[in-house]
Amino acid sequence: MTEPSETPHDAPGLRVRRRGPLAVQALFQRPLVSGFLATVGVLGALLLGSAFMSIGTILLYIVLAMFLALGLDPIVRMLERKRIKRPLAILIVFGCFAVLFVLFLVWVLPPILSQISQFIHAIPLALAAVDQSAWYAQLPSDMQTALSGALDGLAEWIASPSTHAAIGVGILAAGVGFVAAISASFIVVALTLYFLASLDATKKAFYLLAPAHSRPKLEELTERITASVGSALLGSVTLSALNAGTVFLLHLAIGLPFPALMAVIAFVITLVPLFGSVIFLVIGTGVALFSSPMQALIFAIAYLVYIQVESYVLSPRIMNRAVSIPAALVLIAAMVGGALGGVIGVLVALPVTASILLIIREIVVPRQDLKITPDG
Repeated sequence: MTEPSETPHDAPGLRVRRRGPLAVQALFQRPLVSGFLATVGVLGALLLGSAFMSIGTILLYIVLAMFLALGLDPIVRMLERKRIKRPLAILIVFGCFAVLFVLFLVWVLPPILSQISQFIHAIPLALAAVDQSAWYAQLPSDMQTALSGALDGLAEWIASPSTHAAIGVGILAAGVGFVAAISASFIVVALTLYFLASLDATKKAFYLLAPAHSRPKLEELTERITASVGSALLGSVTLSALNAGTVFLLHLAIGLPFPALMAVIAFVITLVPLFGSVIFLVIGTGVALFSSPMQALIFAIAYLVYIQVESYVLSPRIMNRAVSIPAALVLIAAMVGGALGGVIGVLVALPVTASILLIIREIVVPRQDLKITPDG
């Protein structure tokens, strides 16, 4: 008796595909098994998330060291072009930064700490002296009433015990954070030295992971991304340092108080390009108003002139190798980076955004341009 010939419906491939929905349906008909598998999946995800949370600080150190290495690499390459070997160039760069760090600890940090204490004690006195000033007497009566109400509310908030407790906790947390940052800096420095010394070897090993026909394009794109990231980081820090120096000199020239403190605040805020300088213009002018409206006006005009010089002269020269980012994306990246990692997050978010834009422009857009038909 001959066996019936195998029909297409009985082909092995089709039988396997037919069993798929039946197997899934049978699995869902067993609520105990499906519930157990779902629980195992959720527990696995929780364990994985807990593992990442526990090593989150270490991952932050690694990411920060990688970006610092990329930021210092342009300086090292500049020294290499002057026929200095890479190990010696790395030592020279780190030696210069070590000297700058020691000078900061010795000459800059003590005045900053002293001016922070003076600033905290000067706020109630400045608020109380507003209604005694000459410019306050020249205001209309309704504006004087509104300003007095606002200043009284601010003075009550500052004088409340809860505010003092919050300030004390904040100062304590800042001190603990500073000590932790000093201890963490040694780890970051060691990792940065390693990444900077092995940067070329790491990139070459990364190129070998791609197919041979894609390696030239991958190498070109990687070099452009690393150059853009390094230029963006180094440029942002350079512009912030110039901004801080300008604020310090303006405070000394105009006679405004707290020059070192305001310079450090300007350095931190202006790490955000485009918007950082405008934000500090408002903050610096507002603080200067407590000294004198004329001094505040002079500071606002002088700093506004510097913003124009920075935007049209300094920034194009310093950030010439960085990928341009639309203003909206700059603000979004800064907010996201600040929410995730504070000042470090802001500093890292912009180069990451520039790298993503470069990948989109060099890979995604050309591939989409080749699709000229729906089936293409």
